[in-house]
Amino acid sequence: MGDTITRAHLSEAVYQEVGLSRNESAELVESVLQEISDCLSNGDTVKLSSFGSFSVRQKGGRMGRNPKTGEEVPIKPRRVLVFRPSHVLKERINAALSGKAAAAE
Repeated sequence: MGDTITRAHLSEAVYQEVGLSRNESAELVESVLQEISDCLSNGDTVKLSSFGSFSVRQKGGRMGRNPKTGEEVPIKPRRVLVFRPSHVLKERINAALSGKAAAAE
């Protein structure tokens, strides 16, 4: 599997591609991530063209079970983050996977 992409990787990519200074690139990445976070915290949906959309969904409370003891435990209602990839992203991923499979044969 591939490596995990970090904020530092994103900042470096912006630095390489856009030509901003390293500090400006880091600030740009931070501001974009902060804006996405703020919108999601407010319950808004964030759509990134050709990538996907992030949204927050409300999950109701329910009874769960502790798998170790079998004891029933209430699970509180909560909000969860949902990501739906775009068709473009799905096609790119599947094309990359099929390319790797063909190369392995």
